[in-house]
Amino acid sequence: MTAPRVLISLATYNEKDNLAPLVAAIHAQAADADVLVIDDNSPDGTGVLADQLARVDRRVGVLHRPGKLGLGTATLAAMAHARDHGYDFLLNMDADFSHPPRYLPALLAGMAKYDVMIGSRYIPSGGTEGWPLTRKLISKGVNAMVRFLFQLPAKDCSGAFRCYRVAKLADARLETVVSRGYSFQQEVLYRCYRAGCKIGETPIIFENRRAGVSKVNLAEAVRSFTTLVRLGVPAFLGADRE
Repeated sequence: MTAPRVLISLATYNEKDNLAPLVAAIHAQAADADVLVIDDNSPDGTGVLADQLARVDRRVGVLHRPGKLGLGTATLAAMAHARDHGYDFLLNMDADFSHPPRYLPALLAGMAKYDVMIGSRYIPSGGTEGWPLTRKLISKGVNAMVRFLFQLPAKDCSGAFRCYRVAKLADARLETVVSRGYSFQQEVLYRCYRAGCKIGETPIIFENRRAGVSKVNLAEAVRSFTTLVRLGVPAFLGADRE
C-alpha cells in the first residue's frame, strides 16, 4: 500500500528564530512529510529564511503573502494547496513550538479511523503549560459553548493542531467560511462535521512558545466570540440547514 502524502502547514509572522529548528523537529517525527510555510511578509526575515530552507530541502515549500492576512486565510490557502497538489492529509500546526512535533505520529496514526484528528488539550492526558487560571477558564468556557451550540463531538474545538483528510474538505463548503480570526477553528470543525467527517482526538500538552512574541489580540478575541454566537445560535436552532 502506498503511504499517504502528508502536507504540514505553518503560518508564520515573525517566527524566524523558531522556523529552522521546528522544520527539523517535524522531519525527525515525519520524515516523508512536506512542509508548507505560509509567510505574511514577516519584517524579521522569516520568509527569507523559509526560502533558504526550501532551496536545500525539497520537502519544504513557501507561499509568500503581501501582509498579515491572518491564520484563518493562511489555513484556507494551505487546504487549497493540499487539494491542488494531490496530498492525502493536511496537518496544521503553530509555528512557535506550542504544538510539539512529538505528537505528529499520533495525529497521523489517527487518520486510519478518522477524517479530522485534533491535538486535544481537554481529554485525559492533555493539558496546557503555564497558562494562568483566567486563560484556562476562558478557553474551557468557549469550548463548552461551542460544543453546546454546534453540537460538536469533540472536547477541544478551538485548537489549531489538526490533521484533515483532504478528500473530505471538498464537502465542507469552505468557500462559505466567514471567520478569519480565532473563531476560524471552530467554524471549520463544524463545517467538517456537517460534511460527515469523523472527528477524533489525541492528547497533547500545549506548551509555551520558545521564541518571539505572542500574537494574542484582545479585540480579535471579542470579535471571534461574537462571530461564534452569530453562527452558533442558528446552528443550534437548525436554521442553517439547507
